Amino acid sequence: MAPNVGSACEPPNRTFDTILVLDFGSQYSHLITRRLRDIHVYSELQPCTINIADLSWKPKGIILSGGPYSVYDKDAPHVDPALFDQGLPILGICYGMQEIAWHFGKHVLAGDKREYGHVKVDIIKHKGAHVHVDRLLQGLGDGLEVFMSHGDKLGQMPSAFCTVAASSNAPFAGIVHHEMPIFGVQFHPEVTHTPRGKDVLKNFAVDICGARQHWTMEEFATKEIEHIRTLVGDKGQVIGAVSGGVDSTVAAKLMDAAIGDRFHAVLIDNGLLRKDEARSVQETLTEHLGIRLTVVDASQRFLADLRGVTDPEKKRKAIGSRFIREFQDKARELEIAAANSPKAGDIEWLLQGTLYPDVIESISFKGPSQTIKTHHNVGGLPSFLQLRLIEPLRLLFKDEVRVLGTQLGIDESLVWRHPFPGPGLGIRVLGEVTEQQLKIAREADHIFISELRAHGLYGKTSQAFAALIPTRAVGVMGDKRVYGQMISLRAVATSDFMTASRCNFDIEHRDFLDHVSSRITNEVDGVTRVLYDVTSKPPGTIEME
Repeated sequence: MAPNVGSACEPPNRTFDTILVLDFGSQYSHLITRRLRDIHVYSELQPCTINIADLSWKPKGIILSGGPYSVYDKDAPHVDPALFDQGLPILGICYGMQEIAWHFGKHVLAGDKREYGHVKVDIIKHKGAHVHVDRLLQGLGDGLEVFMSHGDKLGQMPSAFCTVAASSNAPFAGIVHHEMPIFGVQFHPEVTHTPRGKDVLKNFAVDICGARQHWTMEEFATKEIEHIRTLVGDKGQVIGAVSGGVDSTVAAKLMDAAIGDRFHAVLIDNGLLRKDEARSVQETLTEHLGIRLTVVDASQRFLADLRGVTDPEKKRKAIGSRFIREFQDKARELEIAAANSPKAGDIEWLLQGTLYPDVIESISFKGPSQTIKTHHNVGGLPSFLQLRLIEPLRLLFKDEVRVLGTQLGIDESLVWRHPFPGPGLGIRVLGEVTEQQLKIAREADHIFISELRAHGLYGKTSQAFAALIPTRAVGVMGDKRVYGQMISLRAVATSDFMTASRCNFDIEHRDFLDHVSSRITNEVDGVTRVLYDVTSKPPGTIEME
């Protein structure tokens, strides 16, 4: 097998017109990228501290995101000053606009009062001015309902700029340079609370930057299949990590379309799967998608590695390390078996269904901010990895993967299946993972998911599961006092898995949670309490660990 040289993924910025978003740590930064892709303009996120000279590609335009800092603070993050010398269109949003003003004169100060929520801004037109001045807010009438979230504001207009939008509290709610295509808005066009925000972004990306609207999953699939064939070569082989979830299923189908029987789909049964999962995945991939699958039962080895481990990060690392060891062993077996066959060739690639939110959550794109968690597909892989990663979905959001899956002919029941984490129930059993704890979590989860389907709620939730909390509480069963553990149910709604809100079942099915709780406490030994997690993301994450 070839030595590890890192992850391989053809950057879409090489073939698609791209808007670069520089992130200053706003909770909405990823939404800028999402909204642009919604209008079929490719966009990607990079940290605000990137040096523009280090870019190996040229963006069509640059957007500076919002952020939680004040530009005048000593440790505030700033962009590379050379950014403003590239002749590229620039749009600053909230902190991003203040960063522009700071660069052109440092006219930013703390406001007398914060401006948070829905605000009406007046659009100011400039007839006879340079042709680009009014283009950002062109076609939006005389006023705009927007969402504001700021405490600082511009104290005065920077030199060579003029005002294109104003509110009662922010006289410089929108600014533009007289001669250069540099724009700033104090409001957030990327959030749905700004109803015509997508029009503002389209005006910038399409009309001002000239970006083509050619980012589609059909176009992406065609280019990615070509790239995989070039990357792997005529004899190279790929071993694929599959789990039955939408990400790994779509990745496997894409790989199968690219290189056929030189792709080896392997399911590692780590003992952390849902009830009957291994059998279900085998049926799905082999019978419905025509993908050959090998199942490796490594459950006892995984559980041995997890014995006594309670820290979530250490659990993820242990699962990731064992996962790679099992794949390396299976790759050697397949390579030996294929040595004297027509498809002989090195197995040097490991397929994973890493998505863009995985990357964003694992690698800080936020200047001085901290990583939320290590993702099993990104930061959790060990240094001894002897296979090169191939991650064709690495820069896609979940909804884009679903569209891609449909394009590849995958049945909708599979495309819209809820996500399941790579570490499986290992991060849904809080504390030490044992066979008995897994049995409790597995049975409770099966009841919850079964009832969601039975009540027609599964398709209305984006992700749902039951987690075992190893905290004991008193219960009474059959006139006898018992001391059991707690199950926490979680069901969320989200479009991109970067933000999420809990599902409110009381609106249409008032007794649903009562019914699920009754079943779990009656049918799952060792459980005396059932809780429902109402925490949104942020501040919480979707998974418990």
